[in-house]
Amino acid sequence: MASPEGDSSFGVSRIFGTRSNIGSSRIDRKQLGPHVPSPIWACRSILEPTVQPRRRPDRSKVRVGNRLVRFKKITQVGIKSIYSHGLRSLLTVLGIVIGGAAVIAMLAVSEGASFEAQQQFRDLGANNILLKSVKPAEVEESSNRGFGPPQAIVYGLTLADVETIRNSIPGISNVIASRIVKKNVWHLGRSMNTDVVGTAVDYPTSRNYNLRSGRFFSETEMRDHANVVVLSDEVANALFPIDNPLGLSIKIDSDYYNVIGIMESEGFSNLGQNQAGSSNAAPSRIYIPFTSSKSRFGETTTRQTAGGMERETVQLHEAIIQVDNQESVIEVGEIIEQILARRHKDIDYAIEIPLALLRQAEESALRDQIVAGAIAGISLLVGGIGIMNIMLASVTERTREIGIRRALGAKKRDIITQFLIEAVILSAVGGVIGVVLGIAIPFVISAFWGMTTIVTPVAPLLAFSISALIGVVFGIYPSMRAADMDPVEALRHE
Repeated sequence: MASPEGDSSFGVSRIFGTRSNIGSSRIDRKQLGPHVPSPIWACRSILEPTVQPRRRPDRSKVRVGNRLVRFKKITQVGIKSIYSHGLRSLLTVLGIVIGGAAVIAMLAVSEGASFEAQQQFRDLGANNILLKSVKPAEVEESSNRGFGPPQAIVYGLTLADVETIRNSIPGISNVIASRIVKKNVWHLGRSMNTDVVGTAVDYPTSRNYNLRSGRFFSETEMRDHANVVVLSDEVANALFPIDNPLGLSIKIDSDYYNVIGIMESEGFSNLGQNQAGSSNAAPSRIYIPFTSSKSRFGETTTRQTAGGMERETVQLHEAIIQVDNQESVIEVGEIIEQILARRHKDIDYAIEIPLALLRQAEESALRDQIVAGAIAGISLLVGGIGIMNIMLASVTERTREIGIRRALGAKKRDIITQFLIEAVILSAVGGVIGVVLGIAIPFVISAFWGMTTIVTPVAPLLAFSISALIGVVFGIYPSMRAADMDPVEALRHE
């Protein structure tokens, strides 16, 4: 009977058991779990010694770590130097702050002014062509000569002009004619001089005007020459400071007109002058049907001038030509100009195309922004020169320090990095403060002066980027000068 020691499989069987034992106990490897090694691997681990290989350190990681430590220390030295010269650093940062704030503020004001100008043209309608009656200079001079009662001056657009344009040019969807007469209007003891605009029912839609309350007059009221009136917000506040004007009446000449609506404030626009001496969007306006204006006031009006009384005969003061296709607006405007040139002996009309004016305004806005940015950029340039001067002075003051660092093993790139870091920190801090101040200034301007200012996301980003770039550009020369110092000569410096 063989002893257990003589059995070569005894060690293995003691560890893992025999097949019969494993089978009888119904234990398989799946039940033992994945942590139980296979028999072959277990034998190998017992019979063969375990040798752990030596791991070599990753040299690339070591180099990166050393560079980070070195950069951290250099940054700490630079920050300490900035704090040790607080007043000098503050004056240096001030130039960058003023420059950055000026860039943002000037761009915001320019953007706001551009937006207002473009909005006026958009309100006129991109598909509209505006025709206006304009008194020729020769006609005005001839009317002032001679004696006796003044002769009526005849000029301007006519109903025949409008009908010819409507019937001759395809693609015109609508034509809205208007007459404007200066009149005194009354309500009880209050009165004011205002523009009485006789126009069509779709006039507010064509000019993108909105009603604050009430309604505009209808086609039926237009056909019946009805005495109805829509007041502008300014006229309503002047004549009815307390009462609601709707349902009440105002007096124009000897007739009373029922107030049916109030137009929202239109603001003021200088887009041309009509013969009545009012702008297209004059705030003090009232609106009546075109037929009522023609039947009540006629075509000949008399007004007081500096030289006496002046009589004018004008059929139409304004006409809005609406075009179906926006792409053909400019072409239609050119055709209208040719038609009016054939029908009128004198140039007693004006043509305005809001779409063309809008494109001109956009181009002008871009030029204005470039000029404003360039002017403000000069301030940043001055701030950059200030940084360079301060850094050069710092190099002179710290000559001995630079020599000691070079003698202790500091490399040229370490010296360059230190001075560049100082310059970038100064410019970055100035840029951040300048951005905050530049964003605040437009809000102050809007709050106290009522100007429209728009701060676009590009402006702060541009101001900060330029500030940081200035720190790098104007910090290169002082850092190179510091790095090129002879350590021996630097140590001798007193």
